[in-house]
Amino acid sequence: MTPATAARYWHTLRHLKLGQVTGRLRMRLLRPSLDSRAAALASRARTGDWVTPPARQASMTGPDSFRFLNHDATAPGWNDPAQEKLWLYNLHYFDDLNAQGAAQRGDWHRDLLARWIAQNPPTAGTGWEPYPTSLRIVNWVKWALAGNLMPTTVQASLALQARWLMQRLEWHLLGNHLFANAKALVLAGLFLEGAEAKTWLAKGLAIVARQLPEQVLSDGGNFERSPMYHAIFLEDVLDLINAAQAFGQVPAATVHGWRETAIRMLDFMAGLTHPDGGIALFNDAAFGIAPTPHDLADYAARLGIVAPCGSDRLRHWSDSGYIRLENDAAVALLDVAPVGPDYLPGHAHADTLSFELSLRGRRVIVNGGTSRYGADAERQRERATAWHSTVEVAGADSSEVWGGFRVARRAYPFDLKKHSENNILEVDCSHDGYCRLPGRPVHRRVWRLSPGSLTVRDHVSGGAPALARFILHPGLALHADGAVWRILDGDALVATATVTQGQGNVRDAQYAPEFGQRFATRCLAVALTKGQSAVTFDWSMA
Repeated sequence: MTPATAARYWHTLRHLKLGQVTGRLRMRLLRPSLDSRAAALASRARTGDWVTPPARQASMTGPDSFRFLNHDATAPGWNDPAQEKLWLYNLHYFDDLNAQGAAQRGDWHRDLLARWIAQNPPTAGTGWEPYPTSLRIVNWVKWALAGNLMPTTVQASLALQARWLMQRLEWHLLGNHLFANAKALVLAGLFLEGAEAKTWLAKGLAIVARQLPEQVLSDGGNFERSPMYHAIFLEDVLDLINAAQAFGQVPAATVHGWRETAIRMLDFMAGLTHPDGGIALFNDAAFGIAPTPHDLADYAARLGIVAPCGSDRLRHWSDSGYIRLENDAAVALLDVAPVGPDYLPGHAHADTLSFELSLRGRRVIVNGGTSRYGADAERQRERATAWHSTVEVAGADSSEVWGGFRVARRAYPFDLKKHSENNILEVDCSHDGYCRLPGRPVHRRVWRLSPGSLTVRDHVSGGAPALARFILHPGLALHADGAVWRILDGDALVATATVTQGQGNVRDAQYAPEFGQRFATRCLAVALTKGQSAVTFDWSMA
């Protein structure tokens, strides 16, 4: 191992909690046995109403054909090595049981349930890993609560899966994985009754009680700092509330706390939503995985949960580290956040001080998004600073992302200042992510939003070369007109970009709004001159 590799491992591992280390050792070294005798557990009678959750897009395209992550396959094996791991995970989730038009595919679903049980013996293969087990338990319970008669073989398998999950909780990962484990135990423990089901319910509730205040920050944001995972987590909280109200086994004070958490999460989600109704693409984020913000707000409303609408033109979620600037024509979403919890930055990108901009309801400046997981070069590229609308110094990443889901030395924002006066909104922030480089560079960025323009000023100390990128949404063109770049939607002028400091040019870029999707686009790249650059986006004449 080279000294550089050793240092990278040290800066990655030193942040882990002891429980993550011991949990990983247990996962690798201990393989508990499963009592596969059928559990004599009856389904519990409901005492309240079950509210229909948001329906995802259909993923079964035929009785043995599937479309996940914008990739189609027919008759795939449950552990098909030709498919990516995340695709196989989706195959085992059973999301289609509760997807749009599910009732028309009922025969397919019943056959799929029977095949899964017959072809996935207990504890063997991808399907019995804790995370897909958790999501499948939830989907099977939701399917039954939607009015489908659950066969005894399926109910027995559900009980075995919950029994196995109790022994394979993901303490080594923590975060959304552990919370998904807990949610599955709660739903299984509510749906089924008996002594064993009570232990699942108790364990699930205990984990939720411990993890919820840690994973949802005081300002309502999810601590992994991904708008996509925030939406997934909000759906989890709403599902817990829904199930608790349907079965009446959870203490009222606990449910009240969940509802208060959901209100804060709804407020945060609304703030990180563009005028087009979609989430911002900070860190690991893509469309089509979580329900949309509109669908989640509607689900919450049907559960009697409505968040107040914030109206301030400058809103700062100080615990999470995101800012929304807004005027009549523009919405700018700013990332002044840490990359994630120190012990769990797996979904982080090197995107500190990046931003996205919408004008008159459409996205103009974007981050690159996420099209894949894994540990290959393309995954690394999508986590890199150059994939985002921020500043790259000396060709390095602002945080040392590596290995698919790892981060060594990471950027920390500091010296944040905000100012609002006479319709002018200004935010000033720095980060230390490049201090590991020669000269200890510090990146400082200032955003200034006025009624008809946004000026972005960058300063990098230390003398290293630096490049600011402003990635355009696909469908927009960027044409030079003297010292001004014109941003066009067809023949229509959207805005102009004027580089008043630095050297600007147009470069190719890519945009990945969904898993399995990439689109060619363009970016305005501005080389800092004497450590400084300034770009003004003006839409007053558009």
